[in-house]
Order: sequence, then structure tokens, then C-alpha cells
Amino acid sequence: MSVARRCAEARLALMLLTRLPAGRFEGAAPEMSAARWAYPLAGLPVAVIGWAVLAGAGTLGAAPLVAAFAALGAMALATGGLHHDGLADFADGMGGRDRARRLEIMRDSRIGSYGVLALILALGLGAASLAELPAGSKAGAALMLVAVASRLAMLVVLDTLRPARADGLGHGAAGARGRSAWLPGVALALLLCAVLGLAGVMALLAMALVAALVAWRARRRLGGQTGDVLGAVQLCAETVGWVVLAAAL
Repeated sequence: MSVARRCAEARLALMLLTRLPAGRFEGAAPEMSAARWAYPLAGLPVAVIGWAVLAGAGTLGAAPLVAAFAALGAMALATGGLHHDGLADFADGMGGRDRARRLEIMRDSRIGSYGVLALILALGLGAASLAELPAGSKAGAALMLVAVASRLAMLVVLDTLRPARADGLGHGAAGARGRSAWLPGVALALLLCAVLGLAGVMALLAMALVAALVAWRARRRLGGQTGDVLGAVQLCAETVGWVVLAAAL
């Protein structure tokens, strides 16, 4: 596999998971399934943006909670709220009476009470946790670890659960399954974990647990994964990672 092809796949992952500028493809773009390995890496620029806003707001004298909400807003803008939309749809869909109705609810662009509550909890816990992170490089390492590991969790769920639909993002991104696609994300997560020490290990374990719980729920209630399930996995794992790091660092 050429370096140019790998770069194209990384750019596609950035296009799929963020709203950050990544140029245009001249000729055929890589398949979505081929870009799976770069999903964890797409979290790095999002984390850097969040860290810059968090540190910048703090330097300007903003209260820690205000700075934290500003960082969350910046990261949501960077991703286009993609994962937030997934969590809201997933939460709403879980109230459906049967599998078909749950999938139908998740396709509805309107947000219900379960979705609103899920977002309030995720944003509230995220902001409260970011506000407690130590300033400086540790905050940056924490944000990057959580960004990478939460998207790695999303990739693992994508590869281990079959698609619940015959179309959609969850189906299009699934392809040839192989754990080799996990290696870049695993290596980067472990490297960042080494910087944070025991707190990083605790965060990784907690994120893996919550991702497994969301995946288990999706398998039982939907029969597999969808794009909304993957978004819910990412945001739930991310929020739990911040909570653990805020307590452990």
C-alpha cells in the first residue's frame, strides 16, 4: 500500500468524521471501509482544537466551567455535531416497541425527550470534567487520549457488530474485517496512555466498558450497529474518559 493511498484514506476519515478542511479528491476516492484504520487519528485535530480553546479561555480569565463549555462547543463545531446526533437518535430509538420501530425512530431527524436528556447528561458531565483537568500539557494529553480511544472504540464496534441495516453509514463503512486496522489507533492510544500513567489506564478501561455496554444494547435492541450506534459509542466513551481522567489526574 503506497504512502499516497494511506494519506488519501486518512483524508477521507477526516472528511467523514469532522468538518475540518481536507481538500478534494482528484479521481476516485478510497472506499469508506478502507479508511477505517484512520478513524482514531481523525480525533487528534479535534482534541487539539478543544485543548487550544480550553487553554486560551483559561488564559483570558474565563471560569473553568465556562472554558470547558467553550471547548466542548469548539469540538462539536469541528465534528459538525456528528456524534451528538448519533447519541440523541440512539437514545430516542431505544424507546421503540420493536426492532423495526426503533430503527425508524433513529432515522427520524426530530429529537425526542430521551435524546435531549442524553445530550444534557453528556454535555454536563463533559464540561464538569474538563473544568477539573489540570492545566498545561496533561490536559492536552488527556484530550488527545480520549479523542483517539473513543474513536478506536467506535472502530472496534464497527468491525465486531454486523450492520443493522442494508444501507446507511454503518453499512457503508463496514467492510473487510480485520484487526490490523485497529493497530494504528491502539499504538497511539497506548503511547498517550503512557504519558498519563495509571490515570490513562483507568480511563481506557472505563471507555472500553461503556463502549461494550452500548454495543451490547445495540445488538439486543437493533440486531447490530448503525451510524447512530457508532456515534453513541464514541460520545459515551469520550464522556466517561473525561470523567475518569478528571478524577484520577
